[in-house]
Amino acid sequence: MKYWKLAAALCASVALPSVATATDLEVTHWWTSGGEAAAVAEFAKAFDATGNHWVDGAIAGSGDVARPIIISRIMGGNPMGATQLNPGKDADDLVKAGLMLDLTDLATKDKWATTLRPKSQLDSCTYSGHVYCVPVNLHSAQWMWTNRKVFTDAGLTPPKDWNELIADAPALKAKGIMPLSIAEGWPVSLLVQDLAVAIAGVDNYVAAYKGRDLKVAGGPEWGKVFAAVDVARKLVDPKTVVPQWNEAVGLVIKGTAAANVMGDWAGGEFTVAKMVAGKDYDCLPGLGLEPVLNTGGDVFYFPKNADPKITEAQLKLAETLVAPDTQVAFNLKKGSLPIRADVDMSKASDCMKKGLEILDHGSKVYPSDSQMLDRDSLNQIRDIFNQFWADPSMSAADAQAKFVAVLKAAPPL
Repeated sequence: MKYWKLAAALCASVALPSVATATDLEVTHWWTSGGEAAAVAEFAKAFDATGNHWVDGAIAGSGDVARPIIISRIMGGNPMGATQLNPGKDADDLVKAGLMLDLTDLATKDKWATTLRPKSQLDSCTYSGHVYCVPVNLHSAQWMWTNRKVFTDAGLTPPKDWNELIADAPALKAKGIMPLSIAEGWPVSLLVQDLAVAIAGVDNYVAAYKGRDLKVAGGPEWGKVFAAVDVARKLVDPKTVVPQWNEAVGLVIKGTAAANVMGDWAGGEFTVAKMVAGKDYDCLPGLGLEPVLNTGGDVFYFPKNADPKITEAQLKLAETLVAPDTQVAFNLKKGSLPIRADVDMSKASDCMKKGLEILDHGSKVYPSDSQMLDRDSLNQIRDIFNQFWADPSMSAADAQAKFVAVLKAAPPL
């Protein structure tokens, strides 16, 4: 009897190593609003289904808050397993320092070069011919969101573009409705850039940011942009400015405000509120003035780790993030567009379908600001836009001159 028990114990001990054990992987990101949390949960569920475990490392606040924390941890020798960043130049120094996992073999095996679109997204992950990050979505920033009921209750037709919103502003104010909601910080800069694309046009926007064409940046078309911002800032009572972007979107959802200018990620907030695009609210790409789409979005990097189990889990997560089913589940919740063209988006909202139509058939698709300018220059421009918004004594001409000066001093790409 004792011999049988010993044999059974030995068999069990020999069998144990063949049982797969989950690897915990800390993943840092700044997706903390209602719609974002619902979306990131889809990533976590898909990764956990591989037998590993997503350890959520959400950092409250915006990317401006999270990026320095993320980079500091990696540089300081306390890396996470994976981290969200935006496509662009943010991780270049980390890649050059040899701190990021090379994903080239995985990218080649899974044919990312032909399955992920547009080409600019994977290009942003590529350094010296090697792939160091995985794009997970396409986010466009140029949208105006309006609450239909607010306008109809006020006896107005829901606006089809920015100019109609401005024309409706006096009547909305008379009804006690904020024509435009906005949050402090980067949403102000986003509004200015969206107005630049809608009013000056894509070509003039790219000429200023990427081409560093100072004649264009200081010329009459960009002058119209700063004049439009001057009109917009006079619509907003400083007392109504809220701390976070999702709070500003929430004012539109509640009907306290008529409109908000925000990226397509705002769609996730309307989805959580169970509102239907085209029925309860409208989403207007290019602020309704021009159907445009930039190629911003989110990517994930994987800091190097000496533990081979961690490395294995990192590669599994990278593969999972762009798997077709994961892409559909995540982006339907996030409001962004899938990075793959070969997935079924039949359940997409009307807003997502508008974005897909522009992406697949439009001619006005262009890079995001972080793909055209270094982060320091972008922060300086953001400061100028925010100062202009908040300081009535700063003229449109002064703000434009400061903008041109930053572009002139910006380092080459």
